[in-house]
Amino acid sequence: MEHFGIWGLVPPVLTIVLAFVTKDVIISLFLGIFVGSLFVAYGNPITAILNLTDAIAGNLADGWNIRILLFCALLGGLVGLMTKTGASRAFGEWAVKKIKSRKTSVLMAWICGIVIFIDDYFNSLAVGTIMRPITDKNGVSRAKLAWVLDSTAAPVCILAPISSWVVTVMSILKESAGFDTLNMTPLNFFIHLIPYNVYAILTLIMILVIAFTERDWAFMAKAEEMARNGVLYDVSYGEAPGSMEDTDAERRVRPMNMESEDAREEKTTKLHRARTIDMIIPLAVLIVSAIVIFPFTTYLNAVRDGSAATLSEAMHSMTIGEAFNNTDASMALFYAIIFTIVVTYIYYLARRLFTISACSTALIDGMKTMMPALIILTLAWTIGGIIKNTPENGGMGLSLYLSDVFVRGNFPLFLLPSLVFIISALIAFATGTSWGTFAIMIPITLPIAVGLATNRGYVGAQYINACSICIGAVLGGAVFGDHASPISDTTILSSTGASCPHLQHVATQIPYAATVGCVSLIALLISSIASFSMIVTWVVALVLLAAAIWLLPKYWKVK
Repeated sequence: MEHFGIWGLVPPVLTIVLAFVTKDVIISLFLGIFVGSLFVAYGNPITAILNLTDAIAGNLADGWNIRILLFCALLGGLVGLMTKTGASRAFGEWAVKKIKSRKTSVLMAWICGIVIFIDDYFNSLAVGTIMRPITDKNGVSRAKLAWVLDSTAAPVCILAPISSWVVTVMSILKESAGFDTLNMTPLNFFIHLIPYNVYAILTLIMILVIAFTERDWAFMAKAEEMARNGVLYDVSYGEAPGSMEDTDAERRVRPMNMESEDAREEKTTKLHRARTIDMIIPLAVLIVSAIVIFPFTTYLNAVRDGSAATLSEAMHSMTIGEAFNNTDASMALFYAIIFTIVVTYIYYLARRLFTISACSTALIDGMKTMMPALIILTLAWTIGGIIKNTPENGGMGLSLYLSDVFVRGNFPLFLLPSLVFIISALIAFATGTSWGTFAIMIPITLPIAVGLATNRGYVGAQYINACSICIGAVLGGAVFGDHASPISDTTILSSTGASCPHLQHVATQIPYAATVGCVSLIALLISSIASFSMIVTWVVALVLLAAAIWLLPKYWKVK
């Protein structure tokens, strides 16, 4: 038996419904996996539990997967090290003296959001801490800052090849049915589909345009008008969350851990010892080391598999471009993050920003913050196996079934990107997470796209483009839904980082997210009709965005 037919829809649909009801992605994914395992075990709960645990263990035993998990954990550790030094405060103090206008302060927040791309949590909190004094001083509303933080968190992380988001996408793609037909590495395919991630790119463009034009609409226009009059946030939405750096609120909830005056003085001295360069150096080391190690990993693997006798011979046997495209991304990123952690650890100790014990504690605390993401990622791999694998291999064969149904039914391929964009957005909005959406939608979408493209005789670039726009639509739709969702972790952390009432952030952001979402949906539909042309995609997207920014401030006003 190749698949369970329509019954294969039960695990992902159950996961989605439970996510709507419980708002708990981890429990929803686990129960979806268990129900799928129950089907495969023909109703035997003991066998189902054994199969489930074996599937999870099997995913963790995979070399690619375990390196991705370790990369994400160590990335959290690096964020922990950077957060505790006070480097962000030092940067903020420097920037306050240099930035003198509303436009420049919003532009600076946008730049910081792009530069700090390694993790969305760190992005929201670090940039918020850096920029809040600057935007306050220049009369920018907290709601505008929260929107910029949120709009440069997930959208940037899903575009930068060196981030926890991207390695998650690559790991899910690698295990999806039909991926082998693309004849590309996960990294190569991800880079190819970046231009089709319309929502993420368009969101970043919109921030830049509004920063210069100051053409706001809906609730954001009202918030900005209040800020010009000295009211940074609207108290009718509730109190603003406190600063993330030793606020009174934080101290009140930890009365047993109150620091002594000497300890606080020592901490303050270390924070003031930190400089802007202390935040820049770890980021630069991670980026540069990753760029160097990506092709080096390919050369190293060539020596290991015997295709080259020495590194020198391997380097002369291929171009740098070929080495970069054929790299094992999990291995390269794992090497890069280890190297960066070591360099950062030594550098911070040499700068006397930490003691050895405090540095180790910061590293461990940072790794702990990644635990929910690591659990979601592991469950994502497992439910992907339930969706993709045949019953003989512990799955329900849903990917094969849906691919057959769509291909036999001659479903219009040009409608698929728009359809998966909408479904992904709804799932992410309801669950508040992009990662869970990736886990559900990518293994379903890719084999359908592959089957429909093959059925229509597509080859070469047209075949790759058809698959790229469909997966790009999943990524864009997931980020859109996550961006607009009031229960999204990045939405909540952006409110916190900007010290903006959460409900005000949600109310001011949704009209902007919906605008970009609608523009992206139309651009994907027209591009699909025009044979998946990337040029058509962006001409339509930019024209529609320009029209929206011109017209909406005139007609969408809130008193």
